[in-house]
This record gives sequence, C-alpha cells and structure tokens, in this order.
Amino acid sequence: MNREYEQRIGNRIRTIREHKNITQEQLSARLQTYGCDITRSALAKIEVGQRHIYPDELRMFKEILEVSYEEITEP
Repeated sequence: MNREYEQRIGNRIRTIREHKNITQEQLSARLQTYGCDITRSALAKIEVGQRHIYPDELRMFKEILEVSYEEITEP
C-alpha cells in the first residue's frame, strides 16, 4: 500500500474510534481479546500512517468498530 493511502485509512480509523468514544487503549484491548496483537502504541502509529495495516487487522477493525470496509477505506 502506498503511504498516502495508509494515512487516509489510519485517519478514518481514528475518526471512527473517536466518534464512538473509544480510547486507543480500549480499542487495542478489544483487538487483543480477538487475537489481534496490536498495542496502544502500534494503534497510534496506524492512526498516523506510520505502521502498515495487514488484511486480518483491517477485518478486526471493521468488526470491532462495527463499520463497513468502505467506511474505513473511503474518505
């Protein structure tokens, strides 16, 4: 993925998370309970586009945040 696209996805994840009043710590804990080992620090890097998002992680974000792929990937 190109960096600009990853930054856009990270920004959407942050926006959705904040809209749902979920902290980074809470979201990372939920991801971990589903077997997706993302720390709060890694989540912060994802949200600013400094860390790559793997397909299985994207699926977990979709499920936990209860949104569609389009809501995460589209501006």
